[in-house]
Amino acid sequence: MLKFALARFKQGYRTSSFPKTAPVLPARFRGRPALDAKQCAADCSACATACPTQAITAAPGELNVDLGRCLFCTECTTACPTGAVRFTNDYRLAAKSRDELLVHDAIEAKGAALSETLRRMFGRSLKLRQVSAGGCNACEADFNVLNTLFFDLSRFGIQVVASPRHADGVLVTGPVTENMRYALLETYAAVPTPKIVIATGACAISGGPYAGSPEAHNGVASVLPVDLFIPGCPPHPLTILEGLLAMLGRIERGPAAKVLSHP
Repeated sequence: MLKFALARFKQGYRTSSFPKTAPVLPARFRGRPALDAKQCAADCSACATACPTQAITAAPGELNVDLGRCLFCTECTTACPTGAVRFTNDYRLAAKSRDELLVHDAIEAKGAALSETLRRMFGRSLKLRQVSAGGCNACEADFNVLNTLFFDLSRFGIQVVASPRHADGVLVTGPVTENMRYALLETYAAVPTPKIVIATGACAISGGPYAGSPEAHNGVASVLPVDLFIPGCPPHPLTILEGLLAMLGRIERGPAAKVLSHP
């Protein structure tokens, strides 16, 4: 026992200081895309053609990326001959509406906070039931990482519960396959009102690579009202955490995230 205690003492404090301090991200991190339509070659749509989920639309002098469809695979940056499309290290991707996931240029992340009424109810204590609605386990794994020592999700008053009857909302991953549709609807119905729904990952937002499949429902919004969209394939744990805190009004978005409250 003494050996374990000494080893733990040597390890020191292991929990991330986010959001008190800005995170250090790897150089290869793929965050919010930045677009520069002025660099586009005439009548070139190489990036749109290369995109496997039709997340990019290109026209003369205009570029758009739908973060809800984007897999962050960088096929577009490889195909673009002029560098008009690139990925930044901005991890703040979550949005409260589907329309806000449409990126036209290097705009910053918009607000993702709930209504004042819901923030007063859930701002200090939020219980979530996670539902994998046909996911591949990538989004599920990155969400589960938030419960590790490094992120320690519970320090923000956010916890995952086993029963929807004890939850304030559901966090959904996967494209909502036909086989999981009923289970998702029943889980949502069991959550007491008022309740929130969080769509996590490209599949949960738009169907991802499975969009249009007869066995999928193109994301959560096709069957339930969604309060928060968290893009990515999968979204980085930091992206999920920032989205949750922004939703609860715990941090303020801007050039650098400003902490509003941190227990």
